[in-house]
Amino acid sequence: MVSCVLCGPKLSMCGIVLSIWGVIMLVLLGVFFHIHSAILIDDVPMTGNYFISSSNITEIYDMYEKVAMNCFIAAAVYLVIGIFSGCQICMNRQRF
Repeated sequence: MVSCVLCGPKLSMCGIVLSIWGVIMLVLLGVFFHIHSAILIDDVPMTGNYFISSSNITEIYDMYEKVAMNCFIAAAVYLVIGIFSGCQICMNRQRF
C-alpha cells in the first residue's frame, strides 16, 4: 500500500493551528471590509487624493469590496491547507 504522508504529525498540527487562526482572522477582516469599516481605510489601496471630493465614495466602496473579496479568497486557501493538514494527521495516526 502506498502511503501519501507528506507531513509529520507536528507539522500537520502546526498547519491546523495556523489555518484555524488564519481563517478566523481573514473572515473577520473580510466582514469588516465588506461593511466599509472606517478604521480600515489605511489598508484600502488608493491612488491620488480621494478625500477631497465626496463624489469618489463609490470608488472607495468598490475598493473596500475588492479587499474584502481578497480576504475571503485567502481564508478559503487557509481552509484548504487546514483540510490538507487534517488529512495528514489522520494518515499519520493510521501509519503508527
